[in-house]
Amino acid sequence: MSEQTVSVLPKQLRERDQWVCWREEPRDGKPTKIPVTPGSGEFASSTDPETWVSIETALEYADSGDADGVGFVFTDDDPIVGVDLDDCRNPETRDIDDLAVDIIERLDSYTEISPSGTGFHVLIEGELPDGRNRRGSIELYDTARFFTVTGDTLEESPSRVARRQDALEAIHREYVKDSESDGASESGYRGVTDEQASTDTAGDVDVDLEDEELLEKARNASNGEKFERLWRGSTAGYESQSEADMALCCLLAFWTGGDHTRMDRLFRQSGLLREKWDDVHYADGSTYGEKTIERAITSTSEFYDPDARDDSSEASSRQNESAITGSRDEPAENHAYLVEKNRLLTDRVDDLETTLEEKNERIDALEATNEALREQLRDCQETLERRDQASNPEMDEASANEGDSIWGRAKQFVGDGD
Repeated sequence: MSEQTVSVLPKQLRERDQWVCWREEPRDGKPTKIPVTPGSGEFASSTDPETWVSIETALEYADSGDADGVGFVFTDDDPIVGVDLDDCRNPETRDIDDLAVDIIERLDSYTEISPSGTGFHVLIEGELPDGRNRRGSIELYDTARFFTVTGDTLEESPSRVARRQDALEAIHREYVKDSESDGASESGYRGVTDEQASTDTAGDVDVDLEDEELLEKARNASNGEKFERLWRGSTAGYESQSEADMALCCLLAFWTGGDHTRMDRLFRQSGLLREKWDDVHYADGSTYGEKTIERAITSTSEFYDPDARDDSSEASSRQNESAITGSRDEPAENHAYLVEKNRLLTDRVDDLETTLEEKNERIDALEATNEALREQLRDCQETLERRDQASNPEMDEASANEGDSIWGRAKQFVGDGD
């Protein structure tokens, strides 16, 4: 991206130090855009301002060849909302799907072509409506995510980020919240990138309830007491907080229908949230929180259905609780829990083995030092004996015997005191 291209970026973006760079790396066999911190090249976090820089710094790092491009991070402190439209543009013919045309025209704000050339990123000012934020090829987000920015603007699109609250709410209602065109769950979970969507393990039910209503149902369910304890941040009955995190995520997976994004949003409101949630713990760039959510969804076989009868939902909840968290007084014993526990124990064993190896090396070093000192002592003893014999070759047997000891040699050296 040249300086001339940067000049086309809206001032609302350029004036904020919320920029990162990105590299394309394989994740689960697919190319994924991983955010990196300009300068260090380490993984950047969409929730850690320490890893963000100015547009000039990000651009300089990208131009050096150490990154593939730059990206803008959305936060709670700015009014900017990103609308991601995937697979709606033919890069060869430049034809655009009617749905994307409708959304772009109604938002009427700064719009640019995505790096792949097959989609668009629209930036507006507004407040994202509650509820799900993704359906099909449309995703809306306003915090803890980043947009790749190309500066490759759509012709005739505005050069500014316009406030479009009414249009945003209408589009959310028509295309995201109320659409029934796709039976399979399409709830996306982007993690730290704006390109990843994981839908293979989500449930088929769209839980179209407000967060507070959903939480109230979880608290009033047969396992509501356990849910409430975890929600408040209690880890009682669990060997580690990581196991408590997994247990709460398994419950959230059931109640949200396996909605990655909603699970992440709800977990962040719980008392279990800690800085580790957003730490990158895996070679593919995934954070601890992302992997915990993925494992929880994979292990959940039953999902809450708001359209089912109450007793049916309660039965599913109890069945899922039995699979997820065991009895009311026992820690979780489901597959995901056991996998996570096994991983933690394996890590602990590895740490202990490393410590043991270091201590063994220290013991070997001390034994080698001790042997060297013994050798020096033997040399000193032999030297003293040779000196004794040379200075008094006719000493009697008693003196010789006395000279065998250090005390005897010392007395000969300083005299007997007679």
